[in-house]
Amino acid sequence: MAAAEPKTPTGTAAARRLARSCWSAFWDYETPKVIVVKNRRLGIVYRTVQLLILLYFVWYVFIVQKSYQDRETGPESSVITKVKGITSSENKVWDVEEYVKPPEGGSVFSIITRIEVTPFQTLGTCAESMRVRNATCDSDEDCVAGQLDMLGNGLRTGRCVPYYHGSSKTCEVSAWCPVEDGASVSQFLGKMAPNFTILIKNSIHYPKFQFSKGNIENRKDGYLKHCTFHEVSDLYCPIFKLGYIVEQAGENFTQLAHSGGVIGIIINWDCDLDLSASKCNPKYSFRRLDPKHVPASSGYNFRFAKYYKVNGTTTRTLIKAYGIRIDVIVHGQGSFLCDWILLTFMNKNKVYSHKKFDKTPEDWPSSEPTPTFCRAALKTWACWGPLKSVAPGAPHSPGQHGLDLGPGPCPHISTLRRSKTSSQRAPCNQAVG
Repeated sequence: MAAAEPKTPTGTAAARRLARSCWSAFWDYETPKVIVVKNRRLGIVYRTVQLLILLYFVWYVFIVQKSYQDRETGPESSVITKVKGITSSENKVWDVEEYVKPPEGGSVFSIITRIEVTPFQTLGTCAESMRVRNATCDSDEDCVAGQLDMLGNGLRTGRCVPYYHGSSKTCEVSAWCPVEDGASVSQFLGKMAPNFTILIKNSIHYPKFQFSKGNIENRKDGYLKHCTFHEVSDLYCPIFKLGYIVEQAGENFTQLAHSGGVIGIIINWDCDLDLSASKCNPKYSFRRLDPKHVPASSGYNFRFAKYYKVNGTTTRTLIKAYGIRIDVIVHGQGSFLCDWILLTFMNKNKVYSHKKFDKTPEDWPSSEPTPTFCRAALKTWACWGPLKSVAPGAPHSPGQHGLDLGPGPCPHISTLRRSKTSSQRAPCNQAVG
């Protein structure tokens, strides 16, 4: 009696079946199946959703956002300014060298409209300002010698002295005397200031698109000598009157000149570079930048001094200046057609596509290939599975699948077909052809 064959464990058999099933499914070809539902109500909902999506892309994405364009924000920019004009105060004529600070002509500058002058200050001892905290006193005991207040004007001597006017007393300090509040004189320079002219030369550059432009018209007839800015007729004459700037910012010139303030001149270069350069124009807007409704931080002033010698003694004139500070701010955005638009609609799209893509010859595979291609093709199909040689052009028989290579790219290659019944197998490690 023959010995019974050992049975394969059930778990091993199941694993093998699962492996064979997975391997067979790996080579399956899948394609989606479309089911057409004849239902008018469902069709209306479907087409409505499609229409909404289409409107979103056409109206919002393309028209509003212009998402088909490549963008560059924040152009490289330079600003040069020049102020001209003459004004006068109660007893003096002021020219541009005196009322414009700093004089370099940058994008931020100040035009002085009112000053408080403390003349003939010298180093010595005098009464402290009453505006300084704990400066008032009744006797010397109220003043501590050597005390230094960071918000005061000097070093206290320890003496209590009469104030500059009135019956009050303050602690004596060693400082530039008299102190500012004791002998300052106010002068208003804003009488002719609305007629000051400001030339703003601005040039921008978008490096990503290699585009540059300026805000001055290129003319040789002395155009800038007799023009002033107008949004329609003189857009490229960037000469603005100070009164016009303050008016466009919605401010009262007299009030602003008295307390000072900060005005922003915003130059916006939003350019669609798909169009000609003449369509890329600057847009000017004006607004006040300091918070005028907050008393603690509204207004604008600064101090400076002029030094000189009087009988060998160093003397100075302290000036507290109120004025209108001008901040020229440049921003913008350049946009240009992005890649797929270039490939699709540009007049020279064939040249662009030729640089971007490599194409096979139009007569491929009828052109004569190299022997290496023929050998690679034969070896690939020889390794596919059981093979059966068939004459070129012979009809396929049931159960056979394959690729007919002759007489196309390799005329000497016979037709190879896969046969489920053939036991012939080409060696996979052998080069053919």
